[in-house]
Amino acid sequence: MSLRERVKSPPAQTMVDSYFAPAVAAGIRYQFAGEMRVHLAHAVMLLDRGIVPRDDIARIIGLLLELEASGPQILAIDYNQEDLYSYIERYIVEKLGPETGGRLHTGRSRNDLHTTTWRLSLRSRLLDLVDAVNALRATLLSMAEAHIGTVMPGYTHTQHAQPISFGYYLLSASDLVERDFRRLMGALGCCDRSPLGSGALATTGFPIDREMTARLLGFEGLVEIGYDGVSIRDDLQEATGALAIMMTGISRVATDLQTWNTMEFGFLELDDAYSSVSSIMPQKKNPQALEHVKAVAAMAIGTMNTVLAASKNTSLADVNDGVTAANVPAIEMIEKATRGLRVFEGALRTLTVKPDVMLHSAEIGFGTATELADIIVRETGLSFRMAHNIVGRVVRETIEGGRTALTITTADLDDASSALFGHTLGIDEDVVRKALDPAENLKSRTVTGGPAPERMNEMIARRKVSFTADVDQIAAIRKRLEDADVELRAQALRACGESGSSAPFQMTGEVHGKR
Repeated sequence: MSLRERVKSPPAQTMVDSYFAPAVAAGIRYQFAGEMRVHLAHAVMLLDRGIVPRDDIARIIGLLLELEASGPQILAIDYNQEDLYSYIERYIVEKLGPETGGRLHTGRSRNDLHTTTWRLSLRSRLLDLVDAVNALRATLLSMAEAHIGTVMPGYTHTQHAQPISFGYYLLSASDLVERDFRRLMGALGCCDRSPLGSGALATTGFPIDREMTARLLGFEGLVEIGYDGVSIRDDLQEATGALAIMMTGISRVATDLQTWNTMEFGFLELDDAYSSVSSIMPQKKNPQALEHVKAVAAMAIGTMNTVLAASKNTSLADVNDGVTAANVPAIEMIEKATRGLRVFEGALRTLTVKPDVMLHSAEIGFGTATELADIIVRETGLSFRMAHNIVGRVVRETIEGGRTALTITTADLDDASSALFGHTLGIDEDVVRKALDPAENLKSRTVTGGPAPERMNEMIARRKVSFTADVDQIAAIRKRLEDADVELRAQALRACGESGSSAPFQMTGEVHGKR
């Protein structure tokens, strides 16, 4: 049997080469496991609703389980059909005959079948992705805690700004990745809804039970409106959008680490396992892991554009360009990003951090100038703008004299104040020394969100609680999928058993996002 009865000629070879063959290959790679589960869920539902006789369903389910166990290589694929489903249906009909095998497609369309299988594939990979995100969050939190007291320069516009700790920087990155997790969970929630039963676009006249098939496939709910279920792929758009945002942020962190890994900075060193070498320059140790992650970020942005462009200026209906074309690039990009995040987490976790170099840079780089202005305000009552002018003049004169921030004295402040405002300040030398100490700077930043050690400890403790809840949430979703698969296969085997049929049982790792 063939689905091409409406047309007389076989597909053009150019169509086979450019469209059919790649589509079938993608179906084998990304859809087969999910499609087997959709077939089983639909068959169980058809039996439950009395739409197809028990004996026919039992034979269909038995063959489906055999096919699932054997894998797609058992199918006779000539690439003259446009998708994997066509070969699966042909296999079923050839084995069972059209009278029985042809009943499986009752009450559904390829349209809702395909959008359902692609959602299953997307859901699986999003779960893998958020696991990688959570692994990175765990490393960031752990390292932030370990480096609460590792003083370094904070930068704005690539210039020394104010002293911070490396832990403070990492905790900022941790919060960014936490928000990425929330965005991806939003995308997962959009994806985790079943379009099965939408039919071609307007559901079906058969009394199917869409809630039942959604439950058996582990979906959280339905894409309720049939037209929506087969025509709109904002699940892909949201996923790739969240991915592009996340990888853009990761790329910014990787850029900082790459800079700080240079000889000129020497703040840290990338582990050998995440570095490469030169074929000609024997001294080279290249930060390849960081460059790789930045490249993956560029690809993620490009994929988001691809997914959006595939739908732009298409009809809001089931169309191959708007609904189908973006599936493979999106799924491939999510897999690539998941691998890239694991590389980044490993590179970060194995960094050699050099606290002495960081501290020395913070001490000599005038990042304490703001605190120096602040103590002028606190000690003398001058306005901050006047204090800012005094310190700005002192910094300029210190740099012109070839000195560092550590050499600034009370006399320097008095000279600048006298030149600008006609009077000295008379601030105690110990107060000035303390203001110029980067570590003391951190201790004074005790307001909410500041880098003071006590604030850091409080913030990290709260984030650990939130992180644990997020990990538990993912575990609960995986448990829901596992339970659904157990129920699906139990009902499938029951249908076979009650009819006297027998078939192999197979649990698929694809269900849980672990392939």
